[in-house]
Parts: sequence; structure tokens; C-alpha cells
Amino acid sequence: MEQTEHALTQSGLSSVQLDQIITAAQILSAGGTVAFPTETVYGLGADVTNPTAIDKIYSIKQRPTHHPLIVHIGNISHMHYWTRDIPEAAWTLANHFWPGPLTLILPRSYHIPDCVTGGQDTVGIRLPAHPVALALLSALGPEKALAAPSANRFGRISPTLATHVHQELGKNVDMILEGGACEVGLESTIVSFHDNTIQILRPGSITLSELETALNKPVILAHNINQAIRTSGSLPAHYAPTTPLRLYRGTQIWQHALALAAQNLRVLVITWSNTAKPQLSDQLIEQFSMPVDPVAYGKQLYAKLRQFDQAAFDYMLIESPPDHPSWLAIADRLQRASYHLPNNH
Repeated sequence: MEQTEHALTQSGLSSVQLDQIITAAQILSAGGTVAFPTETVYGLGADVTNPTAIDKIYSIKQRPTHHPLIVHIGNISHMHYWTRDIPEAAWTLANHFWPGPLTLILPRSYHIPDCVTGGQDTVGIRLPAHPVALALLSALGPEKALAAPSANRFGRISPTLATHVHQELGKNVDMILEGGACEVGLESTIVSFHDNTIQILRPGSITLSELETALNKPVILAHNINQAIRTSGSLPAHYAPTTPLRLYRGTQIWQHALALAAQNLRVLVITWSNTAKPQLSDQLIEQFSMPVDPVAYGKQLYAKLRQFDQAAFDYMLIESPPDHPSWLAIADRLQRASYHLPNNH
């Protein structure tokens, strides 16, 4: 207990924040749910060892129970407790990138219940890089961890502000910890070591080239269709606003916008390049420019999609990101957000 108290006082958080974290830890220990900030997005957390609490996460999110949850730990040494048969490459990546936006898929230990992994023998595990998340994990103690998917309705836009969680989940969550805007704004990179092959199962801010540099060996970008392991954020439709969203190249986007406006539909065009709204364009079309830098773009993406989703547009048209490795995570999220079934608009 003394060690935990020392860690909390060294966290750099205010006394008010620490009091809130202690209250949150008590809620979690009693089987409740707490939304908390990480550097990627806000997570909806529950005690990983409590199946009843885990069921609450699935219920609040309206998430299929076979869709696995990522486990957040408070110290790299805790990997031994929650997983087993850890390959050397996993230790290398953990030591290089943790705390940080990297999730490792590893064989789970007996401490992890079936409901967390969707019945799989593997678990996604990460050490987040946010002082509030780390203080919360420290307050829980060394033999506790948090199962925590993003704190939003399943398949919708992930939250990057506490207000997003309030708006979407409201009083369904026992407590929401404030931690400011998420620094990264996109979900973690997910890496697996299945069949002795190192693969990215979900791209994130940690890129393929950064992983290869850390390991000094090749890393493969997996395609969902061939994945042997189910992971968070791997479904074709995900991260989606309620407003229909479409992706187009800069050369085509205004053509499609004008066609929709001709049907008396209100259209938002979101661009990153210098493609400009035609001078004779329809008043039903509005334009918003995103940053040219992929890091800044990723940090803003979800907050802007949420903002515009509430602005009564009939369609959002987004300029396809550049075909460059640094934009891979953004391209992945936008493709899933724009996925539509044939009978949709």
C-alpha cells in the first residue's frame, strides 16, 4: 500500500485528481466501470478478473461478446502475470515502445477469463502512456489490470475527450475521469507473433518501419481476411459517424459534392491538400481543411468527425489520404468509417 501511495504522489497529478483516481479504483474493485484517458483514446475500463464487470462493458457498448478486449497493465513486469510464452521480440518491442500506443497479442495466462478474449487463447495487452491511466492502474495494485475498449458505442467514433464519453455513454458509466485531449487520437498499433511471424493486425501511430527498426527484422502488415486472431477494430465497418461518409481522391471529390448538392443535399467536404472549392460551387457545400501532417491529422480526426456528425450534413466527403506509410493508420480508420453495405445510402 505504501508503495502504491508513493507512486501516486510521484505521478505529477493534483490532489483533486488523485482523490478522483482513488475513488475510481474503489469503483473498479467493487465491480463498476470507469472511463479513463489514454494517449490514444478514452477507454471504458473494468477489472479484468471480474466477469460480471466485463459483461457490463459489453452491455454498455452494445459490443458483441466474441469481440476481444485489450488489457491495460501498469508496469512492463506485469506481462509475466497476465501472459505466458512471451517471445523475445515482444520483450524488445515492449521495452522500446512502452508506455505507449502499442498492443501486443500474446498467449494469455490463466488469470485472464474467457470473456475478455472472446474465447481465444491470446490476449491483447498494453501499457498506456497517460499519467491518469498509469495512476489508476497503480491505485488498483500489481495483481489488477483493466480490460478497456474505447469508451463509445460499438462501431462508432472513438472518444478523444471526456465530453465525448459523457455525450455518448452518459450515466451508464459509473465514473468518467478527466484527462484532457488524447495526445495521439488514434487507437494503438496491434502486433501479433502468431506462427513466429511478426504482423501488424491494426495500424496505429507506431509505424511498420519503426517496429522493423526496433526489432532489426521484417514486420508484415496483415490483411483482415487472413487474420487467424480476432482483434479490436478489425471489422470492415468501424469508427463510423451516423452521417454517411465517403472517400474520394482530390480530383473527384468536388464532382461528387456537386452531384449531391444538385439533389438538394447538404454536403461537407473535408480535404487535406490544396484542392479548393470551385468558385461557382453550390451553397449547400461546405469545406473544411485538415492538417497536411499525418500526426496532427490523426489527433484531430475523431473530434472533428464527431463535431461535423452533429451539424446536420447529409453527407461527409473526405479526401483520401496520401498513399504513404505514415498515413496508414488514418487510411485504415477512414476506410472502415466509410464502409457501407449495398442497401445503405
